[in-house]
Amino acid sequence: MITLADIEAAAGRIAGRVLRTPSLPSHAISKAVGAEVVLKLDHLQVTGAFKERGAANRLALLSEGERARGVICVSAGNHAQAVARHAQLLGVRATIVMPKFTPSTKVTRTAAWGAEVVLYGETLAEAAAHAVQMAQERQLVFVHPYDDEGIIAGQGTLALELLADFPDLDAIVIPAGGGGLLAGCLIAATAIKPGIAVYGVEVEAYAAMAQRLAGRAVSVGGATIAEGIAVRDIGEIPFDIVRRRLTDLLVVPERAIEEAIGLLAEGAKTVVEGAGAAGVAALLTFPERFRGKKVGVAITGGNIDARILSNVLLRNLLRDGRLLRLHLQIPDRPGVLADIAGKIGDSGGNIIEVSHQRLFAASSVQAAELEVMVEARDSTHAAAIVAALEPTYIVRCI
Repeated sequence: MITLADIEAAAGRIAGRVLRTPSLPSHAISKAVGAEVVLKLDHLQVTGAFKERGAANRLALLSEGERARGVICVSAGNHAQAVARHAQLLGVRATIVMPKFTPSTKVTRTAAWGAEVVLYGETLAEAAAHAVQMAQERQLVFVHPYDDEGIIAGQGTLALELLADFPDLDAIVIPAGGGGLLAGCLIAATAIKPGIAVYGVEVEAYAAMAQRLAGRAVSVGGATIAEGIAVRDIGEIPFDIVRRRLTDLLVVPERAIEEAIGLLAEGAKTVVEGAGAAGVAALLTFPERFRGKKVGVAITGGNIDARILSNVLLRNLLRDGRLLRLHLQIPDRPGVLADIAGKIGDSGGNIIEVSHQRLFAASSVQAAELEVMVEARDSTHAAAIVAALEPTYIVRCI
């Protein structure tokens, strides 16, 4: 059984190898959810995620014989980079098995830490099976991403730091994933402050832990931006801890993850990945759980692709009414485009894109179709722009 003493010992082992990341209040998020919110910014770790805590502790526990043999792990992301980095710091040979679909940037970053990267399998499960086989054949030490006591103790140091900085928290919110971080933080938080509420978070497409806690068969799958917590197989060690101590497991929709990424970027000036924003997504989805309370939220990772971040921010602008896509049916005669541009400009809108189709899309040879992308201040301003056009043109928001 992992105890607070184990987590405190882990904190001593990883000191100087893992950053003690800041915990900062966020006015923007507090205002959005009606709670006093503190963000634990663990996406500021060197490899961009909390995974360094567990990897640093687990590798520090290796015996001399195990260090000589080397380590192996399977991961498509943050765990791979964490193991590779801390193996390099200790002078230990590391082999990382990654699925063939792993983005090239993650493969390159992992290899840059001196690890041998093996691309195998179409799925993470196939890669994992191959990693286990390689571990047996080469006599390597397998470093599990979450079903390992050394990993769990290391991850629990996040809660140690958070509660040292803000001991008056009423609750903490932690992404669930395979359960290692959640279990470690549960042990630390409930030992330091009995009675504190601890919530785990999953995304709807991958609610494996929620299903297991409810006694149902696990059924997960589908696209999600929160790939860091898109886990089918929950670790048995963390699950045993979670089922006995967790206050509740909150399941959030995909849209809430996107909204949380946008709120963190614009409001908290913090760029995070989907899984890293899961805690804030829980606050947005279940504000009544946290209203009026002081809540610590783990921001667990910042490794988001720039293109995905751009798309998420644009989608949020559309939802908020700050970006309008207008479809207009217009008469095909001189001066119409200038008139439309004038009406939008006089209303304070900013045209950022125009598509004019006059040959094939229109219902009549005397008509044309126009699509205009317009920037507005907010939804009320957007409605005013549309109202300025409607007396003259047929307008549809798309």
